[in-house]
Amino acid sequence: MKLMLPLMLALALPTLLQETAFADPADPHAADRQALIKVFQEIEAGINDQNIERMVAQMTPDATVTWLNGEVSRGHDEIRAYYQRMVKGSDRILNKYTTAAKIGAHARFFGEIAVADGTMQDSFFPVSRKPFKLSSNWTSTSAKINGEWKVVSMHLSANVFNNDLLDEAKSAAKLTAAGGGLAGVVLAGLFFWWRSRS
Repeated sequence: MKLMLPLMLALALPTLLQETAFADPADPHAADRQALIKVFQEIEAGINDQNIERMVAQMTPDATVTWLNGEVSRGHDEIRAYYQRMVKGSDRILNKYTTAAKIGAHARFFGEIAVADGTMQDSFFPVSRKPFKLSSNWTSTSAKINGEWKVVSMHLSANVFNNDLLDEAKSAAKLTAAGGGLAGVVLAGLFFWWRSRS
């Protein structure tokens, strides 16, 4: 038994050394990553609460947002104005907009600048039509200012070649074509019936 313990240690030591040699060093940006996650979660919560002030609080005063419809807002006032026009105003397009966001790969750090990206599953509730969903992507650039991370730029985009709205339009086009074809057959039948009666 006395010989077994040294033998077991001798066999285990190369494995332990190998695991130590290949172990990842501590992430120097671990705290920054957690801070960024909180920023992104707060923006997501602001969207879902329909609270624009909660969103802009996570952005620099001169932040730029490129929205899903391609419009660009620069600075808090323009961001607020866009949201007011789209979701809050009397002539608004949407009654509500919600999202479930995910972070993609780890944020990349360039000194006090961080670039991150991810995906969103969006739900839109328009004023003039039924609700629809859209899968989209986001990219953000954030800066650490006075010890706090703030979003400097955010870009939202969706697949313009394959999405629920296009699928809906294709279905509507097929129904329209089928309806037109049926109407044509009925009219032709009525025409020939009228000719035969004449």
